Amino acid sequence: MKTPAPTSTSATFRNVSRVVPDVTALKALAHPVRLRMLGMLRIDGPATATQLAARLGLNSGATSYHLRQLAQYGFIEDAPGPSRRDRWWRASHEVTSVPAAESGGAAFDMDVAFTQAILSLQVDQMQKAVEEYAELPLEWRKASTASDIIIPLTSGQAEALTKRLNDIVMEAMSEAPPLGEPLPPDVVPFMVMLHAFPYPGRVPHGDEESEP
Repeated sequence: MKTPAPTSTSATFRNVSRVVPDVTALKALAHPVRLRMLGMLRIDGPATATQLAARLGLNSGATSYHLRQLAQYGFIEDAPGPSRRDRWWRASHEVTSVPAAESGGAAFDMDVAFTQAILSLQVDQMQKAVEEYAELPLEWRKASTASDIIIPLTSGQAEALTKRLNDIVMEAMSEAPPLGEPLPPDVVPFMVMLHAFPYPGRVPHGDEESEP
């Protein structure tokens, strides 16, 4: 039996810029308005405080304050604009990575708070996606899913699986055009949400003993 010749690929990979914030920076980011702002700048590209205020239903003063907070901790930066009269902002990175913190302490508390803030935003995005689902073209409905799969695993196996899934998503991102830049006509931002956790109530908490 012949061994198939290796197939050539035209895929090109790029480095996906990411930030790993410390506790103080994470605290500044764990705000619903700032999270939405950062997402808008990442997906749609540079914008001014006035433009973001209109999209968020806020006044430009409040928007400018939140933008300064994001800039102070390195999440966004100045961007070239069509005129010097308006200040334009752009996202400094495409991805925010937050490793799990050890139990106890400020880092752990902030990890939990940030996870809650992100979940709230993701639930809102998912609800909007469901509302638009019926109007999507068939090819995009086929590409969409809302699945949950429960697999018996050890904590080590679960961590390895989560890493594999994340690696697949990041590989796809490294092959795709950068966020915030003009995209080809048939390409749109595609959102992948990965929620992985032990089934609620099945892992002992703190000093609790395992139930039979």
